[in-house]
Parts: sequence; C-alpha cells; structure tokens
Amino acid sequence: MSETLDGQGGCDCRKTRYRLTERPLFVHACHCRWCQRESGSAFALNAMIESDRLQLLGEAPELVRTPSASGAGQMIARCPQCKVALYSHYASAGPLLSFVRVGTLDQPDLLPPDIHIFTQSKQPWLQLPAGALVMPGYYRRDEHWPAVSLARYELLKPQLEAQRARRTSSS
Repeated sequence: MSETLDGQGGCDCRKTRYRLTERPLFVHACHCRWCQRESGSAFALNAMIESDRLQLLGEAPELVRTPSASGAGQMIARCPQCKVALYSHYASAGPLLSFVRVGTLDQPDLLPPDIHIFTQSKQPWLQLPAGALVMPGYYRRDEHWPAVSLARYELLKPQLEAQRARRTSSS
C-alpha cells in the first residue's frame, strides 16, 4: 500500500466498512496462544494505525469487551449484523490506536507482516519466510519501526500517556 493509496475493507455482509487513510504504523503477525484462540488460526495479523486514520463507512461496528492475556481486556469492533471482527482497541492505548484485522481488507495482500511476534508459541508446523523479522516475545518499537512510524507515534504519545494515567487512576 503506498502512502496515498486508501486501503478499504469491511465485514462479510458489507454493512460495516472502513478505509485506512494512511499506511499503518506497523503490521504484527502475533503467534501467542491467545491470538491463536481468538482468531481460530495459527496467528493474528493486525495492522496498527492511529484511530483517527481509520475512517468508518457504512454502519458503525459494535464494540465488544473481551478478556486478554494481559488481564486488561480489549474492545473488539464487530459488525452488528454478521459479527465479523474488524479491529481491536487494546487497553494500553485505548481508543487511540486500532489494530485492524488485515484479513478484512479488500486487498489483504497489500499488508504483509512487518514482524512476527511471540513466536516462542507459534505452531511448530508453520514455516516463517526466510528473512522475516522474528521475535520470541514482544519487541522494542524504537529498534524495528521505520522512522516515519516512530515520528507519528511521538505525536500520539501525550494522548497515550494521558489515556494510561486515566486507566491507572480508575483502577
């Protein structure tokens, strides 16, 4: 996906649609057991993007609170009609960042994974591509993200810190 190309996607029934107005910050293929269970597959493929760069089209998704491995939970945006999961908001960033399910894009092959994470629990039969960036657990953003994504994240950082402070004070 180029910097100017809109990535569109949506659910199976096409009532809930979205457009990525910019390239995602980073694309994770997460191989943790939690993502395997939630996706019903060998890994979850999520494109992380600022929520204000995820334009909703059509019917608004419903936000469903679910547990998470961290214990802090997540909100999954699902089509209210067909219930397909389109994206998530994890507790650490709240509604500021969206983790878009790459498989819901009209052209999902535009966003291959930038990194494979939590590979210590990946399915043993799954062979990762030669040269893929592979981490046994999570990773340090400043070591792997491109400069343009780091700069965008820095702009979001004050809001993320305020979100975390609100979450901490309400616990």
